[in-house]
Order: sequence, then C-alpha cells, then structure tokens
Amino acid sequence: MALTAVELCNRALIALGAQPISAFDDASVEAEVARHLYPSLRDALLSSHPWRFATKQASLPRSTQAPAADYGFAFQLPADFLRALSAGVPERGRGLNYRISGRHVEADTDVLTLTYVFRPDESGFPPFFDLALIARLAAEFCLPLTESTTRAQLLHQLSDAEFRRAKTIDSQQDEPGRIEDFTLVEVRG
Repeated sequence: MALTAVELCNRALIALGAQPISAFDDASVEAEVARHLYPSLRDALLSSHPWRFATKQASLPRSTQAPAADYGFAFQLPADFLRALSAGVPERGRGLNYRISGRHVEADTDVLTLTYVFRPDESGFPPFFDLALIARLAAEFCLPLTESTTRAQLLHQLSDAEFRRAKTIDSQQDEPGRIEDFTLVEVRG
C-alpha cells in the first residue's frame, strides 16, 4: 500500500502516542515538527544506501561553463539528485573518474552517464523502506514531542535495526557484485 508523506509521518506520530495530522500546515506542534523534520530525514535515509528502488541512470547535459582545473567538461546534475554512485559513458555507466562540484559533475569526457540515488515519490517506496523511514521519523520526532531522552535513545536503536533490515532486503534484489579487472585473476590466464 503506497503511503503519502503525511501518512508516513502519522504512523510515526501514532507510534509515539501523539495526535496524527491532516496536513503539514496544520496549526499543531505535531504538524510543525513533521513539516520541519520530514524532508531532510527522508532525503538522508534515501541517500544513506544505494536503494534499488531509488537508483537510476541518466545522460547528463553538458554545461556551457568548463571546470577551472583538473577536468575538461562539466555536466548539470539532475533536479532529483541525492547521491552519486558512479559515472561512465553511455555504453558503460561506471569506470570514469569524476568529481561533484556544486550542482555539476566534472569529468574528462564529452558525454557522461551518471548512476545516482534520486528522490522518488513516496508512492514508490517499498514497504520495507516505509517501515525504516517510519522508525527513523518516530525516533527523531520523539524528543521535540515528548522530551524523553530515554525513549528517544530506544527509538533510535529500533530505527537502526529497522534500517539494517531494510538494507538487507534491498540488497537481496540484485545479483552480487563481481570482481572485474583484478590483476591476480588476469595473471592466471
């Protein structure tokens, strides 16, 4: 079942025993806490792991402004960009040396394909990520709403466990990485 941002926050609020909200602009302490903390907590959790559901590749448009040093070309980052995973050419999305500088990727190639973590709509979150995000929201909402440091510490421990579980599930959705271009393997012939 796809949840909205408000529904995700409400599940965290209910777990704390707080009142649910109908929108982020409600005139309540719960809505104010959710409005201020939710976007950064969501993005931090998304960018903390190369989630399969939040990873994509894109050919980036070249910038008219060249880098000042080290690389020959600059490319504009996508609007939904959160974290770079690799850069390559269209036939192979990895293997290039690159640097993120501001809102640009700099590299020594005239075309660039970037593999990156993006910000999907909440309706695209799988259930295991929903649970990890709800646990993290509850842990972060706890202190401003309940002022209980003991409870907040416990919720952070539960959140960390939920995060590890979600990473394990997500990692099982792809084949294991292979060793490529390793000199000891090449020597064997």
